[in-house]
Amino acid sequence: MLKRTVLFILLSAGLYGMKAQQTIPFRITKHNNIIVKTLVNKKDSLNLMFQIAMKDYAISPDGKQKAAHIIFNKEELSENNTVEIGKIIQENVRFFDNQLTGHEADGKIGTGIFEGNAFKIDYDNNQFVIYDKMPDLKDYQPINIILDHEGFYLAADNILEGDQQQETYFVLQSGFSGAILYSNEFAEEQHLEKKLKVTGEKTLKNSQGKTLTTKQAVLPYFKLGNSVFKDVSVGFFSGELKTQNVSYLGADMLRRFIWIFDAERKMAYIKPSKYFSEPYYKMN
Repeated sequence: MLKRTVLFILLSAGLYGMKAQQTIPFRITKHNNIIVKTLVNKKDSLNLMFQIAMKDYAISPDGKQKAAHIIFNKEELSENNTVEIGKIIQENVRFFDNQLTGHEADGKIGTGIFEGNAFKIDYDNNQFVIYDKMPDLKDYQPINIILDHEGFYLAADNILEGDQQQETYFVLQSGFSGAILYSNEFAEEQHLEKKLKVTGEKTLKNSQGKTLTTKQAVLPYFKLGNSVFKDVSVGFFSGELKTQNVSYLGADMLRRFIWIFDAERKMAYIKPSKYFSEPYYKMN
């Protein structure tokens, strides 16, 4: 009788462990963006790009699949929608309209589907994993994060020249295909035009004749946690238009790790993924 009881408890614990996590499959585009297949309001099949820097959903004006059954008000907002992703059904979903997104996407999906849970971005197996409780963190290193206005911020070190090391905060930005994009403030304060090897640039003008120049350069070393990267492809802006207020840790750097975020969004845990040593994405 005791053996049967013990066996029942073990089986029950195993079944509970199976129910304690759910997975969402995704695919990665050649531009490093994550695409999730969704069914909205049981009628609209959409490919949505995962945007870690937002919570809700959005529809792009350039999407190939049209969201005919998402009704927007005058403020370009749609409430009380239902989203199905595999076996997961999320209700009372809010969509924003006319927001630009990445290649191959009809819109964006944010982190709201993970609300109240820990979750993993598993680049090795092309899936998100949602946890009821924290999983085993063996081989992962902890990284402090700050959640501010739906953005996940973390600190990393930039070695610009010699042994000069500058720490700055980056917001995780899975919609930006490159590795790193610096804020205007950091680029100017650190004189990136002079300290980094510039490999390419493009200048644009607005209707008032003001210029915006995008520059691609090579950063000698970048350090995130215990991981060090050499000759990293980075971007920054110069010119009269100064609109880049924060620095981005983009999709090309995100994919180099497997990420686990705690439910409170105070810690991230990372370990190298299969993309860790891949060549850097080249921005046009």
